[in-house]
Amino acid sequence: MIQAVDRALRILAVLQGGRMSLGDIAARAGLPPSTVHGIVRTLLAHGMVVQERDSGRYRLGPATLRLGNVYLDTLELRARVAPWAAELARRTGCAVRTGVLLLGEVVVVVHEPRPDGTRQMPEVGIVIPAHACALGKALLAHDPAAAAAVTLRSMTGGTVTDRTALDAELAEVRRTGLAVEVEEAVLGEYGLAAPLADAVGDVVGALGLVVPASGWPLAPAALDALRAAARAVSRELGAPTWPPVSWPPSATA
Repeated sequence: MIQAVDRALRILAVLQGGRMSLGDIAARAGLPPSTVHGIVRTLLAHGMVVQERDSGRYRLGPATLRLGNVYLDTLELRARVAPWAAELARRTGCAVRTGVLLLGEVVVVVHEPRPDGTRQMPEVGIVIPAHACALGKALLAHDPAAAAAVTLRSMTGGTVTDRTALDAELAEVRRTGLAVEVEEAVLGEYGLAAPLADAVGDVVGALGLVVPASGWPLAPAALDALRAAARAVSRELGAPTWPPVSWPPSATA
């Protein structure tokens, strides 16, 4: 590992939390202020970080958006999911998200709003702790290393923070092909998600429904529609089976 690169990436990760002073960045990254100052000046020169004139605080810069857009444009999963997400939203009346796993969190790469005509915020790029959302559970259930490493911090009173309880939920995901979220990341928001697999059987993403409390529980037809869409996307990605079988046999025996 190249230390300077590692430190720069740690600083960028810290700045995901919003506007910060140099001292805040140093404290959260666990680095000396002098080291942070030098790295931040370099990141400023490349547009990865910008400094606000009025407050002097730092935040992520436009170059990070360009990199993010390049990533989305080259993500085959996103292209495959988009038409199925639109149809799934139409059939269920729910908003639809597709997410990928990154360092214990889910990054939303596709968002299809509810088809009811109401104004909704675009959600592509939002980050949700993996253990606190249905998308994340669908992904963690097929990634033992990520599941073991995730930090079980509380988001709401309903967030699963007990390791044994989470392991039991992940086992159920592997059995049924569906993960459930009950007001664990956002109060009033429920979720249901299914894993998406590729040609070698690896789980590369998850497809999910976002449901308001008033719409829960979902009708069986909505569950069937989600399973069918996840199976279809996985088939397009070349998956040999669905639900995927990517967990060590000893864990499911």
